[in-house]
Amino acid sequence: MLNLKQKPARVLVAPSILAADFARMREDCADVLAQGADLLHLDVMDGHFVPNLTFGADMAKALRKHFPDAYLDCHLMVERPQDYAESFAKAGADSFTFHVEVCNTCRGAAGIDGFALIEKIRALGMSPGIVINPPTAVETLEKYLPLVDMVLVMSVNPGFGGQSFIPETMEKARWIKARLRPDQRLEVDGGITPTTCRAAADAGIDVMVAGSAVFGAPDRAAAIRAIADSGMSL
Repeated sequence: MLNLKQKPARVLVAPSILAADFARMREDCADVLAQGADLLHLDVMDGHFVPNLTFGADMAKALRKHFPDAYLDCHLMVERPQDYAESFAKAGADSFTFHVEVCNTCRGAAGIDGFALIEKIRALGMSPGIVINPPTAVETLEKYLPLVDMVLVMSVNPGFGGQSFIPETMEKARWIKARLRPDQRLEVDGGITPTTCRAAADAGIDVMVAGSAVFGAPDRAAAIRAIADSGMSL
């Protein structure tokens, strides 16, 4: 089982299963893992926080059944992530990452208690992570940084796969990277390809989520290798 607390010798590649063939999910996931992928990324959407609906904890449960040793990186694009923590833990999720935009530090009294959720995630045996969207001020993350294992920078506006990489988001990545410990990971999600991965690596990203660039590639192994070789962890 992958241990994200250990500093990787290279960039880790996390294919987003949102780009897989849902009728062949087991086969597609088995293939990308065999071709060198390091973990599987699950983009969970509730149709409220983002204008799309994908899948829930049952997908994680099914993947855990078929891939007992795979690292399941679960990204919750939902309004109330605290309602899903227990179900994803029971399903076998390894990490549970939620958006800073739903926290009370962004929404005031209408938001959730991010600190309490981080404690809950860790108590349930999962690795806590926090995500930031392109329009959100990066400073909203600062209070949470010492408490999480991974920070995810969205390099597209969340909700749909296949979008183009927003290079300006890498300024956020640089700001975050300078404030992380060696045992914390910095992840990017959105528009990552064998071409755009270099800019992400240069900004300090050490875990790269890639959807169509991996699952849609004619040579998945080559695509994974190109992303993995884009840079050493910083």
